[in-house]
Amino acid sequence: MNKSRCLWRGRVALCASLVSMALLGQSVAINAQPAAAQLKVPTLKYEKYKLPNGLEVILREDHRLPLVAVDLWYHVGAVNEKVGRTGFAHLFEHMMFEGSEHVGEKAHFRYLEGAGATDINGTTDYDRTNYFETVPSNQLDLALWLESDRMGFLLETLDRAKLTNQRDVVRNELRQDEGNPYDVADEAVGHLLFPKSHPYYGNVIGSHADVEAARLLDVRDFFHQFYTPNNSSIAIVGDFDPATIKDKVAKFFGPIPSGPTVEKVKVDTPPITTERRAIVTDTVQLPRLSVAWLSPEAFQPGDADTDMFISVLGGGKISRLYQKLVYETQVAQSVDCGNQSIMVTSIAHCDITARPGVKLEDLEAAFDKEVEALRTSGPTQAELDRARNKHLSGLIQGLQNLGGFGGVADMMDRYNQYLDDPGYLPKDVARYEAITPDSVKQVGQRVFGKNQRVVIYCTPGQKVTEDVPRSAEDTDAKVTVVPPYTQDFETTQNWRKDPPKPGPDPVLHLPTPKTFALANGMKVYVIEEHALPVISAALVSLSGGEENPKDKPGLAGYTARMLTEGTATRSSTQLANDVAQIGAGLGSNADMDNAAVSIGALSNNTAPALEILSDVVRHPAFKDEEVERIRKQRLVAILQEGDQPLASAVRVGGKVLYGDQPYAYRPVGTTESVKAMTRADMTSFWSAHYVPKNAALIFAGDLTETEARRLAEKYFGEWTSSPTAASMPLPPAPPSPERKLVIVDKPGSPQTTLVAFGLGVKRNTPDYAAVNEMNSVLGGLFSSRINMNLREKNGYTYGAFSGFFFYRGGGPFFALAQVRTDVTAPATKELFAELNRIHSDPATPEELKLAKDNALRSLPGAFETVGGETGLMAEIFVYNLANDYFQKLPAEYEAVTPEAVAKAARDYIHPDHMIVMAVGDRAKIQADMEKLNLGPIEIRNESGDLVKNDPVKK
Repeated sequence: MNKSRCLWRGRVALCASLVSMALLGQSVAINAQPAAAQLKVPTLKYEKYKLPNGLEVILREDHRLPLVAVDLWYHVGAVNEKVGRTGFAHLFEHMMFEGSEHVGEKAHFRYLEGAGATDINGTTDYDRTNYFETVPSNQLDLALWLESDRMGFLLETLDRAKLTNQRDVVRNELRQDEGNPYDVADEAVGHLLFPKSHPYYGNVIGSHADVEAARLLDVRDFFHQFYTPNNSSIAIVGDFDPATIKDKVAKFFGPIPSGPTVEKVKVDTPPITTERRAIVTDTVQLPRLSVAWLSPEAFQPGDADTDMFISVLGGGKISRLYQKLVYETQVAQSVDCGNQSIMVTSIAHCDITARPGVKLEDLEAAFDKEVEALRTSGPTQAELDRARNKHLSGLIQGLQNLGGFGGVADMMDRYNQYLDDPGYLPKDVARYEAITPDSVKQVGQRVFGKNQRVVIYCTPGQKVTEDVPRSAEDTDAKVTVVPPYTQDFETTQNWRKDPPKPGPDPVLHLPTPKTFALANGMKVYVIEEHALPVISAALVSLSGGEENPKDKPGLAGYTARMLTEGTATRSSTQLANDVAQIGAGLGSNADMDNAAVSIGALSNNTAPALEILSDVVRHPAFKDEEVERIRKQRLVAILQEGDQPLASAVRVGGKVLYGDQPYAYRPVGTTESVKAMTRADMTSFWSAHYVPKNAALIFAGDLTETEARRLAEKYFGEWTSSPTAASMPLPPAPPSPERKLVIVDKPGSPQTTLVAFGLGVKRNTPDYAAVNEMNSVLGGLFSSRINMNLREKNGYTYGAFSGFFFYRGGGPFFALAQVRTDVTAPATKELFAELNRIHSDPATPEELKLAKDNALRSLPGAFETVGGETGLMAEIFVYNLANDYFQKLPAEYEAVTPEAVAKAARDYIHPDHMIVMAVGDRAKIQADMEKLNLGPIEIRNESGDLVKNDPVKK
């Protein structure tokens, strides 16, 4: 289904472990869990008022951290677009970051990143467009200045050059989506659900033809109509001074004139009375079944019941579809169901990916049987309770974030837009608590009939997209624009030319964990956070991919994956039931340096959550049938990586760079190794590596040190180390590679995925702060050299960036961009120009100041959630850092000199010793890439194996 579109997806965790689908059922657990305490429901006090120009202002104080979230919602989205002008709302979201009259061209991100802002982005959905950032509390004026200037003074700088550039960027984003597996099926769902005249018919991002057809006057008219104070609301949440906040809001937003009245959109959505079907093809390994229904509008009667129906049906590990299709019969690789609650009509959907050899007709028949059973009988009380607990737990845990996607500010703006009630949270909780099995059954009868749905079969074949040429160079060249304001008004606003000065820097109080050790050698770290009733706990072990035997890559990941598939006293299904019953989230994975089992829950369920965590870590069953089931899953997951250009680039690039060393392999392993691993391999690995002397238990959240001690002793005090416990020494770093170009052929791909890989640096390197500041200048920030060149200057890509994987033994450096096919060679040339320029043209004082300020001021944001704190404490343990490491890190950033940054570039950025990966249409890119003389050229398949370099077939 359609997704919210965002301006910037940021740095991607390229080598993150694959998220394997867990396959569980619904019987009752036999273990007696500790009883849950009374839930402490937080209250959200706020104030709402309206400026004379119509802007609605929502204020909520929260002094947990010296941070303030600013979230501005414009009540405009795809629902406001005309036929032939799809994607306008999303295109304008991009235009809003291009610079306004007093801020300056492309300066928005630069100001915010220099201020240490986090969660900087904008998103477009069917019904709204929002812009948000979380800033240090002394930088609130800067955020208000930036948001008000682009609300009131964007048209003064909106010209044809900026529009042309952002048309290219948006279309690159669209191509990036088109390169993803099943994207054509997602769009086909909307085409069957709605008539072509309906605003929900197309993709929120728009079509190539409509985006390219956007003209300067059209875009200016769209802004004038919808981007106005009287069509927006702003939520400000965090550490602000209540005595001055209203004056600040009035100063920055008050002078902006109201715009035209925006009438509520009236849309007729024809009901579906006969099943609609279509077949589409895509370059995928496995066929997929997609089914969707029109469901009740957001917050209207039946909306919450639909959420529960779809959750019981296919919303998680214990859902009926997972139980039957993935876990029991194993005809499906994955199931993903959800309900997209929006204004005109909501959309409930299920996507079921078939296992190899399974026909979609058979899969659909099995799917229909489960849907009809739930429609006929409704859910059991236990099923409903689990679904409800999961939803309400998610609501409360989301309150940890002041801003960003789904944070408090975003939640209050959403409630305000749909219900005119920013404080709707208690009522939202109440509507879910009022749901009964019968009300879910009734919504199933009304909404989920076979004649009320659309069905898409997506089968392997050719990917068909509808790209169009770029507009002529002289497009809009003769357009005359009229200034929006009189000169007299402009004169009164000249004070905006100077950016606000920050207030005094807030005193940083980054938490230092309380630590102790049990008699068995296990370390325990505790961070107390009592503002919200949430906890996070993790058992971290030095049992990552570095410990894999040379002939068994992926063993650490496979072993970690099996921990949540049943214990000595709980089946896989029973374990999942117990987790769901307390509304918790349980996960296990292994990356390169460590393995972790983590659980997050509301604090009234701390004891049962720790009992589950202990059982999973200490008593895994490794049942033969579960080992074989997960083996099939992992083999199919490796197969599916071939559908994902980025995953292919990472798999192949690692193999070329590291040969047969552990860093060469993704956590999932290889087809050969997964086939060869045995239950005995896993039990031996677990016995040798999952031991208290090799592990740390980390707590963060609403519990005291005394409670943490008691829980640690109760659930882990009797854990003992195996006599076979051992650790493999890290292999020496491979020699620095000579530069070469490696092409992985993806015929018909709309984009090329470019990744330059080089050898990197250890996490505990003494110059860590300097390396980070250097990379921020090069490619670590939106305003970095690489992104500003490839995206903002040339429009080659939706985003370009660089980074390091700081493993214990020194992971890889990477520089990445996904570019449109016809500019693969020019984009590669520009990428290497920047990799070389970091040496020939050292970072300027302005660049260094921005990098340093960003590193220093963004640190508090890393501690905003208990899950984030748990992850940071895990770093202390895994990389043997001092307990007060994060308290001292700001001083290290402050002490970095220009010479240290230049040295970091010399030491770690080596353009002549990089592996250049290009995953794309070889027939269209190889000839021009050869002209760049990047070195020898190899052709490899998605697994990294060399293939014959035959002449390109055109």
